[in-house]
Amino acid sequence: MLEIFALLSLIGSLIVLYILSVIDLRDRLLPNELVMGFMCLGLIFHLSTLMHYTGFADMALGALIGGGILFLIRGVANAFYKEDTLGLGDVKLLGAAGIWLGPEAILIAMTLGAFLGFLHGMMVALRTVSHSKVGMDLTKLAIPAGPGFALGIVITGAMHFHDIFQVLWPT
Repeated sequence: MLEIFALLSLIGSLIVLYILSVIDLRDRLLPNELVMGFMCLGLIFHLSTLMHYTGFADMALGALIGGGILFLIRGVANAFYKEDTLGLGDVKLLGAAGIWLGPEAILIAMTLGAFLGFLHGMMVALRTVSHSKVGMDLTKLAIPAGPGFALGIVITGAMHFHDIFQVLWPT
């Protein structure tokens, strides 16, 4: 019976991350209700796998590392640019992802997500420059970070939970 909860929480998390990405691209906002839903799905997943992947201490540490590091980066970037750079929704998303992934894997997801966000920004910049005859100031380019982080979370999660079917249904 617990296997169903684990699978549904995994599927639900993919749906929530997709919806968060669409909303962030459209509105530059990561709604708290969806981010907290993603977090709760992580708790349900770990409880339904009987803490096979991550225990409570590692969930808490992962949340602290994911949210804490991004909060520090946000503070430094806001002070440097004298405006909001990363939103608090991004901070909360990585905190919630830390619950899913634990302390080591959240660092991979964060790094991969930032790189994917950078690639997204470069594609937008190239498209903008190619469609206009005027140059572009890349320091003014505003790209939502949520979709890059969401994709980094999904890719890291796929590696982290690669043996989920063997865990749920051992032979």
